[in-house]
Amino acid sequence: MNIQKITTYTVAFLGILGAFFLTFIVVKGDDAIEMSAMQGDYSSITPIILLAQIILAITVLITVFFSVKNLASDKEKLKSSIMSIGAFLVILVLAFIFSSGEETPMQDGAVLSANGARLVETGIKTFYFLTIIAIASMCYGSVRKLIKK
Repeated sequence: MNIQKITTYTVAFLGILGAFFLTFIVVKGDDAIEMSAMQGDYSSITPIILLAQIILAITVLITVFFSVKNLASDKEKLKSSIMSIGAFLVILVLAFIFSSGEETPMQDGAVLSANGARLVETGIKTFYFLTIIAIASMCYGSVRKLIKK
């Protein structure tokens, strides 16, 4: 049995299972599910959520496996990937260095710790840095193209 047949049967099985869970949810109805959820009973939606998590895990594992396999087969791709990951880590470290954190009260009455606030600010600054780098690289490419002509 080849990989295409295995994939086809697996996808068909998961699709039928998903359709069955969806039918179960539709037949039970919104009001009944909502009332059960208010009482802490999530048994009507748990199977389809679990199925979605399993499909996500399978997808992520297959993607990571084939990406690593592909990288390991070509030294140039591996070198380029390691350099890209290193550059991303440098951006993360710079964003962390430029971030400060202070305790922040949240809406539900809890308090976000100073370290947690610093990590949030690090994520935001990383996004800003990557956005600036992307815009600058697009502008550089466009200007370079214009100069060549």
